[in-house]
Amino acid sequence: MPQDVPEELSKTIETLYRSESGRILATLVRLLGDLDVAEEAMHEAFATALSLWPRSGVPDNPRPWLISTARFKAIDTFRRRARLDASQDELVRYLEAQWSSAEGSKEEDIIEDDRLRLIFTCCHPSLPPEARVALTLREVCGLATEEIAKAFLITPPTLAQRIVRAKAKIRDAPIRYEVPSPQELPERMDAVLQVIYLVFNEGYSAAAGVEVTRAELTGEAIRLGRLLTELRPEPEVIGLLSLMLLQESRRAARTSPTGELILLENQDRSLWNREQIAEGVALLERALKSRHFGSYTLQAAIAAVHAEAESVAGTDWRQIVALYNRLERIQPSPVVRLNRAVAIAMRDGPEVGLTHIDAVLEHGELANYYLAHSARADMYRRLGRTAEARSSYEKALALTQQEPERQFLQERIRQLQ
Repeated sequence: MPQDVPEELSKTIETLYRSESGRILATLVRLLGDLDVAEEAMHEAFATALSLWPRSGVPDNPRPWLISTARFKAIDTFRRRARLDASQDELVRYLEAQWSSAEGSKEEDIIEDDRLRLIFTCCHPSLPPEARVALTLREVCGLATEEIAKAFLITPPTLAQRIVRAKAKIRDAPIRYEVPSPQELPERMDAVLQVIYLVFNEGYSAAAGVEVTRAELTGEAIRLGRLLTELRPEPEVIGLLSLMLLQESRRAARTSPTGELILLENQDRSLWNREQIAEGVALLERALKSRHFGSYTLQAAIAAVHAEAESVAGTDWRQIVALYNRLERIQPSPVVRLNRAVAIAMRDGPEVGLTHIDAVLEHGELANYYLAHSARADMYRRLGRTAEARSSYEKALALTQQEPERQFLQERIRQLQ
């Protein structure tokens, strides 16, 4: 970043990039027809903003400014190429005509959302499943390669290779940038739901950084969930939207005014968003009535039990364990087994819970998952086994990169001394 950019403006542009780059990129892909070209043009537009805005000021509506600037950058690139390749000249004329047509249209006249189109493109069935999710998180949501790699428990270079290969496949196939037909939707839906779910999770509990949550990501995931519900109101689509709303309803209570992490048992439930809870519960009931629901709806049902309880002590832990039992049958995973173990501890006590957590950790899949070690530490703490609690908290501390979580774990260790 240029050194002469004022700090306040630098923060403004950084915030703008985090919140708007996904929308900007999606619109540029529609206008330019090429993901790599659109991404390069967008980065050039932000670079131009860094050099011009200190003198001219931030535009009242910066997103159209950035899109327009990126469009001119892309066309300039194609014009330079046209001097060497006559076929590029026709492409320049096409892009200019397309832009003129786009400028004459009102935003509300565009039926499908640009980002939804881009998600379906990135989730094309010809791409490997792991590449679909990684590519969408990177290109649609603007997550850093390191953040996505942490979510997948793989190295950043491996993740970067997946993204490069997926983009090459889209370009060479070619894969069209569009919402699929009703006949094609079912095979594309699972990957899209997974993407939205992972985007929400990154916003709900950021993989790294100084904040517990990233409201722009949870808000974007919910927005995409609403769009998908309108497009195809199937039980699991509705269930996912319900889950996100119920989880998001607790956001204001999850941190203190100074940013410290607050666990569920200590949250001020008067801060929970009752409108989101009511909407989430209504959507859940709608999904459950279908009797054809899956894992997202079951997770929403678990979140609803928490949302409707007056306190941790007043929570129906038997019902939560029963829901986790059913969830594990249809989606067996170590994280589900860990969450079930914690629920069992709340129902039957920490000693029983510790036995279940140890069984999960023995399989090895969660050896580098800090929440597993934190959960084990909490069982030891509740049992008065201080040395073992401290050891597990220290393992958890070594594995987390989120600053509020680090501070929370450090405080737990301090309390044990």
